[in-house]
Amino acid sequence: MPVQSKNAPRARAADTATPAAATAPSVPASYLLSDLDVFLLREGSHSRLYDKLGAHPASRDGADGVHFAVWAPNATAVSVIGDFNGWDGGATQLRRRGDGSGIWEGFAADVRPGALYKYRVTNTATGFQADKGDPYAFAWEQPPRTASVVWGLDYMWGDQAWMQRRSRANALNAPMSVYEVHPGSWRRAGSDARFLSYRELAVQLGDYAEEMGFTHVELMPVTEHPFYGSWGYQTTGYFAPTARYGSPQDFMYLVDSLHRRGIGVILDWVPSHFPGDEHGLVYFDGTHLYEHADPRQGFHPDWNSYIFNYGRNEVRAFLLSSALFWLDKYHIDGLRVDAVASMLYLDYGRREGQWIPNEHGGRENLQAIGFLRSLNEAVYRDFPDTQTIAEESTAWPMVSRPTSMGGLGFGMKWNMGWMHDTLSYFALDPIHRRHHHNQLTFSIWYAFHENFVLPLSHDEVVYGKGSLLQKLPGDVWQKFANLRLLFGYMWAHPGKKLLFMGSEFGQWREWNHDQSLDWHLLDGETHRGVQRWVADLNALYGREPVLHGDDFTTGGFEWVVAEDAEQSALAFLRKSGGDEVLVACNFTPVPRYNYALGVPRPGRWVELLNSDAVIYGGSGQGNMGGVESAPLARHGHYHSVSLTLPPLGVVYLKHAAPAPGEGGEPGGGGEPGGGG
Repeated sequence: MPVQSKNAPRARAADTATPAAATAPSVPASYLLSDLDVFLLREGSHSRLYDKLGAHPASRDGADGVHFAVWAPNATAVSVIGDFNGWDGGATQLRRRGDGSGIWEGFAADVRPGALYKYRVTNTATGFQADKGDPYAFAWEQPPRTASVVWGLDYMWGDQAWMQRRSRANALNAPMSVYEVHPGSWRRAGSDARFLSYRELAVQLGDYAEEMGFTHVELMPVTEHPFYGSWGYQTTGYFAPTARYGSPQDFMYLVDSLHRRGIGVILDWVPSHFPGDEHGLVYFDGTHLYEHADPRQGFHPDWNSYIFNYGRNEVRAFLLSSALFWLDKYHIDGLRVDAVASMLYLDYGRREGQWIPNEHGGRENLQAIGFLRSLNEAVYRDFPDTQTIAEESTAWPMVSRPTSMGGLGFGMKWNMGWMHDTLSYFALDPIHRRHHHNQLTFSIWYAFHENFVLPLSHDEVVYGKGSLLQKLPGDVWQKFANLRLLFGYMWAHPGKKLLFMGSEFGQWREWNHDQSLDWHLLDGETHRGVQRWVADLNALYGREPVLHGDDFTTGGFEWVVAEDAEQSALAFLRKSGGDEVLVACNFTPVPRYNYALGVPRPGRWVELLNSDAVIYGGSGQGNMGGVESAPLARHGHYHSVSLTLPPLGVVYLKHAAPAPGEGGEPGGGGEPGGGG
């Protein structure tokens, strides 16, 4: 239980105190809760509570002010304290509604946008009194201050063209190359290395993401959080962008600007846990309201934070409303839902005896499962042109399958297995890679069981893990060649792509949230080469439907060579709409000359990309722009090409046009012979 608090935020000069309204406004207003609102809240299905609870500008009897409403069912008294009443707990008392909803509400005249406030919540039964921020506040003071701020969300959006076509941009068969960004450390400004504002990010990040060809930007949590070092994952303001970088309208401007450039915005959203800061949700009304009372269910030992009680309907409605709020008011295009595995399992991060089984004796969190399904149903019901993406690290089945089929209903899921196996393989000295070849090929066995995103995220470049470049073996040249190979293999592998900031130009130092990325590295040609390689991968990925159109179906992939462990080589076809791209990878520093690969069409195969090209920092070995096929059967096809596989390199080739009078595979007959 938090200690009792008599502390208020820094006091301002008191305005004239205005008593709370004793009765509801005489004219019904959109911010007032109806009987239906109360029913949906108590049922746990209300997904627009941000229109009803919190602080909303209002008028009563000709006086302008603010209507306040907060859910605190076990409180014995609630008042609004703020800079408009001298932080006086007796000046603006709220009244409890008489409908059993547990909501306290009231009107305060002469309160204007920008006013600071908190709720002073008293529970005489538990001897509790604390000054709480508004769970539904649209804005907060800049940390470390902790007051909520009365704020409106008016904004003149200019992204109509994007909103009209985003169903195509967010479709499962569309290209999705996501640039993951921490706004506070992507780039700093000035001699004092201050944060960039949302509006500065709109220009600088927008320019960069557009230049690099990323289709989406994923922002690590911008929901208000008291501790900057939590990166936003310890959220207190579930309806407010952090004030560190500007106002709510400034954040809208960032989203709007990215949309005008044709770039989608994904928000990292955290319904799995919340911090124990006294001004936040914990022990909100003198009882364990948002969290479970039993720490075996309500406290997360790994993160020293509290777990939502997904079995309480009003908590479910709070979280549903938060998710839809960002899609509604901020035009967010997708939610990456953090730590889903911790929600699904009651024993997550716990030893025997530290958790409580479900009603059937199992380890599944049935209430959390029900919430996640409700969440996804609500999102796709109201915003069918957006996506929800699960960070889920276990083998839980059907995460990205519809709830009607028994799935959790997410649109996509992070492929953590691919990430772990791939980085483990790439960390090996190439001389040992032939003994671990299955770490590359195994992912295809399950690649189409879910709608996967391939993530190389912030989690892989912190806590002493080193940057991606640092992880890779060999001398400096080999490290950079390995990095280009890693990205080339990743962009060709089935699944959408996600890359954390700094990795795209080969940052040496692991990520530090207190510092800007090392942009000065781009003064070096080798780093610029990696950056150019990622930009060219994005460009090719976006314009070639074969590389993204059938990411989630078995028809989009075909092995050509899967078992050449001795030479640590792989080759496969990406396919869509009757077209193909051949991808061949060499995971050793030894060039492979005259490497024969079967192809489905005769004629010229043009080299689209080669990671060993000099412009990327490579040695310049390749296939002189393309090769002609020969009528020699290989790997299940009647024609083959003979390639140079560059050292620690990947090449992409595409069929140009058949020779006059020639078609594809001849009809009839048995399967042609294979061979290496």
